[in-house]
Amino acid sequence: MRRPISPDGPIVVKVGSSSLTADGGLDRATEIVDALWQKGYPTVLVSSGAVARGLPALGIERANADLPTMQVAAAVGQTALLDDYAESFTGHGRVSGQVLLTRDVLANRGQYLNGRATLNRMLELGVVPIVNENDSVVTDELRFGDNDRLAAIVSHLVGASLLLLLTDTAGLYVDDPRLNADAELIGAVKHNDELLDGLSGSGPLGSGGVATKVAAARMAAWSGIPTVIASASQDLSGVLSGEDVGTWIEPHEGSLSARRLWIAFGQPSAGAVVVDAGAVNALSRQGTSLLPVGVVRVDGDFGVGSAVEIVGDDSQLIGKGLVRMDSGRLRDVMGKHSASAGGDVAVHRDDLVLLI
Repeated sequence: MRRPISPDGPIVVKVGSSSLTADGGLDRATEIVDALWQKGYPTVLVSSGAVARGLPALGIERANADLPTMQVAAAVGQTALLDDYAESFTGHGRVSGQVLLTRDVLANRGQYLNGRATLNRMLELGVVPIVNENDSVVTDELRFGDNDRLAAIVSHLVGASLLLLLTDTAGLYVDDPRLNADAELIGAVKHNDELLDGLSGSGPLGSGGVATKVAAARMAAWSGIPTVIASASQDLSGVLSGEDVGTWIEPHEGSLSARRLWIAFGQPSAGAVVVDAGAVNALSRQGTSLLPVGVVRVDGDFGVGSAVEIVGDDSQLIGKGLVRMDSGRLRDVMGKHSASAGGDVAVHRDDLVLLI
């Protein structure tokens, strides 16, 4: 299942706060990124750590910080963190630059494309992009939620050949290695393997936990991008040649177009449309549009053009799409045949991404 990493695309490396706050953690991160550049793989670094860097400067404990204080800490820490990175990368003869993103920025297709163009030009110029969520201004409803998912989005943006998630354990385990010394490390697994479903509820791996690592790997999988989850402190030299380092997550065989990737992962979900088994079959096997007759429930309030999740009546995520009617209209016509619904479709197949 493992294989050498193609040099056709860049690599996205994500490092978490737990790795950065370890002794020499930041210098270790820049060392890893520099080594990848030296081997001919332009690399984007997605870095946590701004809040953790800023709170001590303010003399405030995280437990005592409200949201505005955390945002101030992010502003203070972001500057200090970038100074630390700039100094460390300069020691390797490299220039770095900051890119701050929020979910609402990438929800706008024009800005999504601009973000991709900026990152690609930085890589062309030999500049190391250091990407983080814009924690100084972001609110909960605009957050990606964690930097693992942000790293997966960035992987889509730059057409990465590998997503490398660095953490404080050697990879994914079948059980929590902190509680079970005999827990088995998962060497390689397919992105849709049910084994991953059983892991996604809890575990170590920093503040994001196992669930966010699995979710990020599955997001990257739809671009045909493999993911490796490994410890920032271990020898990573064999990753590029396909050696047994960390946990390899095999991606989907095909990849989505840029527009469909934007619909699936660049757009926040405004609600959910629950469909019956007949609709699931028509969507997955016949490639049809989603018609009102197949809709059994509408969750949330949304307008025309909003992105919604398409969910089976067994709660399985089927896909995501841009609706052609608002939630009120869809509730009025759900379960009705096209003639009774005015001939409208709920989600046209051109605006629908299947994720099964």
